[in-house]
Amino acid sequence: MSQSMLYPDLFRSLESVRWNMEKDVPWDDFNGDQLSDEQARTIKMNAITEWSALPATEMFLRDNRHDSDFSAFMSVWFFEEQKHALVLMEYLRRFRPDLVPTQEELHNVRFEFDPAPALETLSLHFCGEIRLNHWYRRASEWHTEPVIKHIYKLLSQDEARHGGAYLRYMKKYMNDLGDTARAAFAKIAVLMASAKRTAKALHPTNLHVNQALFPLDTIQSRLPDPAWLEHWLDQQIKFDDVWETKVVERILHNMSLLFERSFNSVQELNRYRKEVTQRLAAAGGAPQPA
Repeated sequence: MSQSMLYPDLFRSLESVRWNMEKDVPWDDFNGDQLSDEQARTIKMNAITEWSALPATEMFLRDNRHDSDFSAFMSVWFFEEQKHALVLMEYLRRFRPDLVPTQEELHNVRFEFDPAPALETLSLHFCGEIRLNHWYRRASEWHTEPVIKHIYKLLSQDEARHGGAYLRYMKKYMNDLGDTARAAFAKIAVLMASAKRTAKALHPTNLHVNQALFPLDTIQSRLPDPAWLEHWLDQQIKFDDVWETKVVERILHNMSLLFERSFNSVQELNRYRKEVTQRLAAAGGAPQPA
């Protein structure tokens, strides 16, 4: 394993741009006439979804006991993700107290995830941060109330930075593990960039993670309104093909940087995945199981 730790540098860089919930959110600009009941309910659902960073962190720490550097970085990621839940709940507490999530609703999304290969989980969350960055950018455009528009911009910027941090760990693991890491990262990137072919949104909170609890083993399935996500994406923020294409292009761009090879389509990335898998098999290795 390489000896250079990423955590100290990532801590400093994220600390330098961290926003303050009291000073950097323009609470006094609230305009109640610009917030509909429909919009307010989506804020509640997003707050509960962000709370699921708690079980995700427990999963990351369990499955990455071998890497104290990455596990330490989880302290930063966990803090910032829980702050996302908190600022959305604070917004509701101030302006729509009837919609503040209950402790029971929050705790309902805390359940154990089945163990999974650490490399694939990392790349899944990397792609998830890219997708969430775009979802929140679109949400900021859809909302009309100025304070929540500003909050979603802050959240989207955080998610982009988190994606960048995950990418640095992916580079580190490629240096350490070579084609084993490349095969895992390419496989998940192909999956996560193929959302147009699937019936549901491809994001970690919308994937099955505990076989014993199936079908109630996705974060979204355990929300007060399990169907809200698809409605939010399709009917409210209208995350259409144009926006989905932005996500795919961003994933392909980052994979091009990671693998030092240009990918203009998911098909090109998939061909690369097959090359790496074949090379790994020829060398007597094997990609991690799904």
